[in-house]
Amino acid sequence: MSVRLRKTSMSDAKFLLMLCKIGVRGKLQTSPRKMVNTALSDEEKGIQDKESKEESILAMLGIIGTILNLLVIIFVYIYTTL
Repeated sequence: MSVRLRKTSMSDAKFLLMLCKIGVRGKLQTSPRKMVNTALSDEEKGIQDKESKEESILAMLGIIGTILNLLVIIFVYIYTTL
């Protein structure tokens, strides 16, 4: 069983590169665009600030809880091995 390898020429490589560029360009041009109104009232900004603060507090509590759980696991491991 013999395997024939075909040498690719520089023109083949350029042709494949051109096809890739055309494919990417087509995907970029056909992506849907939406206009979003980013102007927020003072009330909406206050609500977003409050939600952001709540999220940061919850994230901090999650980190603290994870650290405490790790400490408990380490303590229990040390206690059981003594």
